Amino acid sequence: MRVGVEVGGTFTDLVAVEDGHIVLTKVPSTPHSPDIGVMNAIDHASVNLSKVEDLVHGSTVATNALLERKGARVAFITTKGFRDILHLQRHDRLNIYDLRYQRPVPVVERRDCFEVSERVDGHGTIIEALNTQAEVDRLVPALQAGAYEAIGICLLSSYVNPDHERAIQSALEAHLPGVFITCSSDVSREFREFERASTTTLAAYVQPVIDAYLNRLEKKLGKLGFKDRFSVMQSNGGRLPVGGMRRNAISALFSGPAAGVVGATRQAMRSEVGNIITFDMGGTSTDVCLVTDGRPSLSPDTILDGLPVRTPVLDIATIGAGGGSLIWIDDGGMLRVGPRSSGAMPGPACYGRGGTLPTITDAHVICGTIRPEAFLGGTMAILPERSVEAFEPLAKKLGMTVAQAANASLRLAAANIVRAIQLVSTEKGHDPRDYSLVPFGGAGPLMAVEIADDLGLAQVLVPPNAGVLSAYGLIASDFAKIYTMTRRTAVDDAAPDVVRDTFVAMVAEAEADFESYELDGDLSYTFGADMRFVGQAFEISVDIQAGALKTLSRKDLIDGFIAAHHRVYMHGASAAQAIEIVGFRLEATRKIDSLPLLKERALTDRPAHQKSVMQGSDGPYDVDVLTASSLEIGSEIAGPALIEGYSTSTFVPAGWFAVRQENDNLILRKKA
Repeated sequence: MRVGVEVGGTFTDLVAVEDGHIVLTKVPSTPHSPDIGVMNAIDHASVNLSKVEDLVHGSTVATNALLERKGARVAFITTKGFRDILHLQRHDRLNIYDLRYQRPVPVVERRDCFEVSERVDGHGTIIEALNTQAEVDRLVPALQAGAYEAIGICLLSSYVNPDHERAIQSALEAHLPGVFITCSSDVSREFREFERASTTTLAAYVQPVIDAYLNRLEKKLGKLGFKDRFSVMQSNGGRLPVGGMRRNAISALFSGPAAGVVGATRQAMRSEVGNIITFDMGGTSTDVCLVTDGRPSLSPDTILDGLPVRTPVLDIATIGAGGGSLIWIDDGGMLRVGPRSSGAMPGPACYGRGGTLPTITDAHVICGTIRPEAFLGGTMAILPERSVEAFEPLAKKLGMTVAQAANASLRLAAANIVRAIQLVSTEKGHDPRDYSLVPFGGAGPLMAVEIADDLGLAQVLVPPNAGVLSAYGLIASDFAKIYTMTRRTAVDDAAPDVVRDTFVAMVAEAEADFESYELDGDLSYTFGADMRFVGQAFEISVDIQAGALKTLSRKDLIDGFIAAHHRVYMHGASAAQAIEIVGFRLEATRKIDSLPLLKERALTDRPAHQKSVMQGSDGPYDVDVLTASSLEIGSEIAGPALIEGYSTSTFVPAGWFAVRQENDNLILRKKA
């Protein structure tokens, strides 16, 4: 049996697969203690943990610890003269027109920053040797007095020579048992001091939180008989055994959204659709990501709570437009959606848990795209009168009917999502019309066609059980780890040899790591280089085929860079200009033994075909209501229609039609 449990902002989803039989569950999340929600989902699904061979988990524990500033008490150690790097940051302003703008606040206060005397240059040569014993003797009393739970060490140029960091770490571990110590050379072997220091301190900040959470969860699982492999999803779309995750908790910041992208990609490939835009609309936010030829776009870094995190993540754009996003009117009288959310508690007004403010979910209930008797297969009560009560004050202010206000809110949410998709596609040199939209999450398929229409997309692909696709993505994901390092190399005749030698060294490191994770089986590799014209401030990622390394030439490197440069900037670049490689990237993957099938859950307790009434801006209109599992394979369903599944519903407007495929994917296209 394989089990995936994904903790979202509103619901905790579970997918269990055993011998082709699938079990799906959604239970309310428990933000104060996410492990309670995990165990509730396992109990609700009646999963026998003693039979589970593969349990994969994705959560927002690390993200929440940072956003809520509930991480560990951290000390920061750096090279003498760089104590203020976390507070000086960069000489830029994220909002140049805000007169009250303040720089993001680091997780370490200045009094918790310490210096050591040492110096290494950019080539790794030691300029000033470290007197380890003297420095540690000086540091330990202050660190003990500070009662720190974690320490982040980030020395100048340690990305190229980590010896001084390793020496300090080893000495401190002997004096400070139980304190988590994180080195920058372990979490971010790349140049740019501020970004590396920020990543190191954030990793140290969340490490004790993640470790404590995983310990609690492992103990609870063990008491119920679980004894096999336990993995955690990473932000890069691959998973690692829990032992590996404990050493690099920063890689789990966006594990939930990443799992959804993996699940969408896996299911779309069953229909031989490799170019997709994933659209995950859950309870608190919407996440979108571009996938080309079956490979999700990767970003070398991200920003969380204003602070840079230099670790590979799926290039996911997130906006506050989920089912629980609040709908409100600003001081100028304009309608707004999000980013504030009703969360898991109290949730939308229609949940009857005390929420009184209008949300996207309430708008769907009013419009009829969510039918109370069908929500979560009819297992969760919905109170439509509460939705109306929540919208009445807002509708009155706007001079609209409740139905018109609800429709306007959904239209605004769709416009915000379109803008997010443009961020990951159009603004990065990709035409969204070359892609299919793959919606999932509880609300995604309800709004997908409107968004596809706005973007000019010809096709929407709705996976089966789309509301729990992120949980499926967990058990459908491979084991993977991404290695990065800075090594500036001029693209000259000697460059191909440098690339090959670097690749060999990184492969050896990956093999040693996967052996320590007790993961048997062959590893596959994806290799790339971050390149730029000499003098540029930023790099472009260029893929290098591992199979072509033996014959790699200087011309191959130049041609690859010129093509990537043109794709991003859409203008020509001269190969006569000096080009350099700044960094190297290796993704090591150990594929799962077999891919579990995802099938639509049958709904046998309701009519396969019935009629309903929806409330549009211009008044009510009739729609066909069908259950997803009852659709005949290959037959066309003309809109307007509402296709209901256990975890979500798909709305097919007039002018579109839907076809169920043998793999249970639902294909929506516009009528010619």
